[in-house]
This record gives sequence, structure tokens and C-alpha cells, in this order.
Amino acid sequence: MEGDRAMRGPDDAPLVGRLTKRREFVAAASGRRFHSERMTVQGLRRDDEGTLRVGFTVTKKVGHAVERNRIKRRLRHAAREALARGGADLGCGARHDAAADRVPDAPLPPHPLPPADIVVIARRPALQAPYSSLIDDLARALHVVTKPGGARPDRGGAPRGPRRGRGDASGQTSRRDAPPSGLSEKTP
Repeated sequence: MEGDRAMRGPDDAPLVGRLTKRREFVAAASGRRFHSERMTVQGLRRDDEGTLRVGFTVTKKVGHAVERNRIKRRLRHAAREALARGGADLGCGARHDAAADRVPDAPLPPHPLPPADIVVIARRPALQAPYSSLIDDLARALHVVTKPGGARPDRGGAPRGPRRGRGDASGQTSRRDAPPSGLSEKTP
């Protein structure tokens, strides 16, 4: 598999693909979300028979290039470990940090992994966070964003229709084009 872009973890870890195209990242943004202090995870289940695919995003606001790359490396490795422990207890096998930092009731990711696209958006605290907390966050996130049931639940509010700007087909003008409210013409 020389040219295949896939994440490989420990020997017992499932093969996981990578998101590489912008449209794949944008599509995952329409799915479920999981938020923590260290990251936001977006995920969208697919209907095909493919594998789970993961993409990582670290913006320039998080830090300079060396820090961003370090965060991505930490998250990639934590994702491999979280996925490898899909059927195992998260409290066992901590290699880098003490098990006392672990969340005891963290749900396990589904096993076998469903076909889904997952995007991990890192925040600054992911740079200094204990490694075990990154694994726990990712395991909980995988559990949340790969749930069956489609896209994000509707949050209520008015439905969004097509945007109307200046010169739209309806013939209406925007507020910017309307005369000021106090200066309208008066008829005698």
C-alpha cells in the first residue's frame, strides 16, 4: 500500500482513511458535533461500504507552524490509539500518562467502525493537554459523531431560505439601498 493515504495504528487497529479534499471536510461539517476544551470533532456517516476517514485541522490562530504540526501529530497518534481500543477498556494500556487523568465513564467508539467522515479541529489546549485526555476526548467524540440518525439535530429557529442580496430576482431592495427612514418623501 505504498500510495494509499491511510492512518495505521497498532497491529490490532482498524485501517482508517484520511480526508484530503476540501469538499470532504465541508461535508463532514454538516454532521454531528462534539466539543471539548481541546478540540471540536465533526462527523457525518456515509451510506457506502467504505471505511472511517479522519481529517485534522489546526488553524493559524492556534500557534506557529511548529506548534500546529506538533498538535496534529499528537492528535493523529491519539486517534490511532482511540480507534485501536474500540473494543477494549479505555482504562488499560496507558503508555504516556497516568491513568488517574482518564475519564472513568468515557464511552467506547463503536466497533466495528461505521463508514463515516470525521474532522478534528484542534484548539490551543491540545498542545499541552495530557495525552490520555486527548485519547478520551477522541473516544467520546467518535461515539457521539458516528451515532446512527443522520445529520445534526435541528436546533429550531426560522428556516433559512436562499440569501437575498442587492438586485435579487424578487425585485426587493436590501436595507442598504432603501432611503433612510427619517428622510422619506411626504405628500401634502
